Amino acid sequence: MALDTTHHWQGVLNSALDAVGHTPLIRLDRIAEAEGFKCNLLAKCEYFSAGGSVKDRIAKRMVEQAEKEGTLVPGQSVVIEPTSGNTGIGLALACAIKGYRCIITLPAKMSLEKEVMLRALGAEIVRTPTEAPHNDPESLIGIAERLRDAIPGGVILDQYSNPNNPLAHYHETYGEIAYALKSSMLRRKDIALLVAGAGTGGTITGLARAVRDAEKDSDHRAIVVACDPVGSILGGGLPGMYQVEGIGYDFFPKVLDMEPSLIDKWLKTDDTESFAAAKRLIRIEGLMVGGSSGTALAGAVRFLHSDEGRKIAEDPTANVVVVLPDGSRNYMSKPWFLAQPAEGQEELALRETIRKVIGRDLDDPYKKKVVNGSAPVNGHSKVDKVDAAPAIVAK
Repeated sequence: MALDTTHHWQGVLNSALDAVGHTPLIRLDRIAEAEGFKCNLLAKCEYFSAGGSVKDRIAKRMVEQAEKEGTLVPGQSVVIEPTSGNTGIGLALACAIKGYRCIITLPAKMSLEKEVMLRALGAEIVRTPTEAPHNDPESLIGIAERLRDAIPGGVILDQYSNPNNPLAHYHETYGEIAYALKSSMLRRKDIALLVAGAGTGGTITGLARAVRDAEKDSDHRAIVVACDPVGSILGGGLPGMYQVEGIGYDFFPKVLDMEPSLIDKWLKTDDTESFAAAKRLIRIEGLMVGGSSGTALAGAVRFLHSDEGRKIAEDPTANVVVVLPDGSRNYMSKPWFLAQPAEGQEELALRETIRKVIGRDLDDPYKKKVVNGSAPVNGHSKVDKVDAAPAIVAK
């Protein structure tokens, strides 16, 4: 496989589509140290892409290839896609730039932020029951198919079966990772362990195929680990409900290659560990990621602590790449994101110091207090009204 070295923006870009991908590989040294790992723990941070997720890559490629093949016709076609949100955002971004109308079918559990972003990009949104199985007429897939059949020019690009889904990662995502390693100061330039979540399976399939092809002329073999949530059937187990978004399914998408020689191991994660790992990435590494990124990190940490992964964890030359698929922008109203960790003694002491310096509670800009027995009203007492900021009146 030829190594493409054009992996960052150069000059002036023609549109936001030229800013899709080209994401950095970032060290997770603080997490590695806390876990006692000596390996190079590296994160492929996909939220740096123009639309905010790894799905921008497949959206761009699917649209451009469909145009080349004549499946999408400017001025006539309507792009319709069933998605958990991120592919929809990538497609809506492409459609906004290229002038296509866009309809997204989206399960009810997916965040309000995703819907708001899709609407801002001009897409029409149809919510579907989260619990509806994939073959139910009311599922996101069933509704999308009905809309396609009824709307003139309706086209489903179908991330679940479209070969351009894994091809985007084979040609682009892997090429960026390989170039980042090759151009780094790291002692080794290969991948010892690759960890990614599985939704449609396009990311893990495309990357695994690229890794295996790159190994054909080498005696080195990387370990590839796929992660999916409890409640998804991809990595085994029964279908069920889970809250993490963007990964796992109750069916096997066609783009997911289950060839044993590609993926060495499947790891199941639950919501609690996924969300905790995501918050850890934000708090310790300053990476503003989403819940499925937590799934990938949780899987990587668990594998590196296992008997099978300990040799890699203890090797200071080993490169461990974890794909972090999206950012926290889409989850800020979710309970898991809003929940704050328990405060330790240092945090409490600092808060008390600040309170003493400013003479009030930190979240009390109007200095709420009781004056002459009057209870506070709207954040200030009746007598203190003069100190309050002017009200903003909606017009």
